[in-house]
Amino acid sequence: MARHIVARTSDIPPGGNKVFGVEGRDIVVFHVNGEFFALLNRCPHEGAPLAKAACVARLTSPEPGVYQRSRVGELLRCPWHGWEFDMRNGQSWFDPQRVKVRSYPVAVESGGELQKGPYVAETFPVHVEDSYVIIET
Repeated sequence: MARHIVARTSDIPPGGNKVFGVEGRDIVVFHVNGEFFALLNRCPHEGAPLAKAACVARLTSPEPGVYQRSRVGELLRCPWHGWEFDMRNGQSWFDPQRVKVRSYPVAVESGGELQKGPYVAETFPVHVEDSYVIIET
């Protein structure tokens, strides 16, 4: 599995998301409750962009008239038809055995932990002599 550095953590504000093109796919990264989640930016139903989805909470009811909210902001509601998916693994809530959004592992690492990329710019020694800048080629 290839690793792709797509953004600084500050590029995606808390509660927000951002779409990145990675190997020909649009992948949306969400920043929720201090964590980052990455999903294919396409609802499996009819292809709605999940970057436009509402981030909602899980609602449960132990008895009639009593509701409990949990995992606030971690569930996606498709903007076109309201299908809901778990942001942590892409699982749908109405048919978890058959319908799922592709999810991707996300890691947050400091710049010092990242490996150097394959791109190296050509450099030249520079000397300053009596207010003249001299470049050696």
